[in-house]
Amino acid sequence: MRVLVVEDDAETAEYICSSLNALGHVTTHAADGKQGFLDALDAEFDVMVVDRMLPGLDGLSLVRSVRGAKVATPILFLSALDGLNDRIDGLEAGADDYLVKPFAFSELSARLNVLARRPPLQSEETSLRVDDLVLDLIKHSARRSDQLIPLQPREFRLLAYLMKNADRVVTRTMLLEAVWGFHFDPKTNVVETHISRLRNKVDKPFKKPLIHTIRGAGYIVHA
Repeated sequence: MRVLVVEDDAETAEYICSSLNALGHVTTHAADGKQGFLDALDAEFDVMVVDRMLPGLDGLSLVRSVRGAKVATPILFLSALDGLNDRIDGLEAGADDYLVKPFAFSELSARLNVLARRPPLQSEETSLRVDDLVLDLIKHSARRSDQLIPLQPREFRLLAYLMKNADRVVTRTMLLEAVWGFHFDPKTNVVETHISRLRNKVDKPFKKPLIHTIRGAGYIVHA
C-alpha cells in the first residue's frame, strides 16, 4: 500500500511512517499542506493521511484542493480536533474517514486498509442512466435533459451509488459505508443533508422527481 502522510509534527510523522514501513507499506511524508497537495497531484497513492492543522495550506483547504483537482485517493483525517463539527467539516471537505489524536496505530492501520480496499468508482461502466439523468463516470459530470448539473465530489459519489442501485432501496447504513467509509453510525445528519442537496440539484429544477424516500427504509432512485 502506498501512503502519503501529510503531517507537520516530525515525531508523529516518523512514528506513522516507520510503523507503516515495518508492515511492508511504502510511505511518502509531506511536512506542510502545499507540499502534500503537490505530492497528491504528482504521484498515485492508495490512501492519504492528512492532519488538520498544517502550515502553508491547512488540512481542510488541502483536501478541498485535492478533490477539486479530481484526485479520488481515499483520505483519512488524523487530528486533535475532536468536536462533532470538526469531524463533520472534515468529511464535508471531501475526506473519507476521521480519526482523532491520540490514536492507536492498530486502529489507524485497520482504517487505512479498509480505505485502500475500497473499489474505485469507475468500473466496467463508464456512464449511468436513469430516465433523462446521465452520470459520466469518466468525466465526473452529471446531466439531466442535457443540462449540466454541478456536483461536489461527495454528491457525485452519493448519486453514483444511488444510480448503480437504481430501483433498489438503499439504506442509510449502506450509504454511510459506501460513500463515507463509515462502518458505524456517526450520529449526524450527513446523509440527509446530502440527499437534500442532491434533490435541489437533480429533482427540483425538473418536473419528475427521481430520488425517492422510502419511509423507515431508505432511499431509491427510479423513473
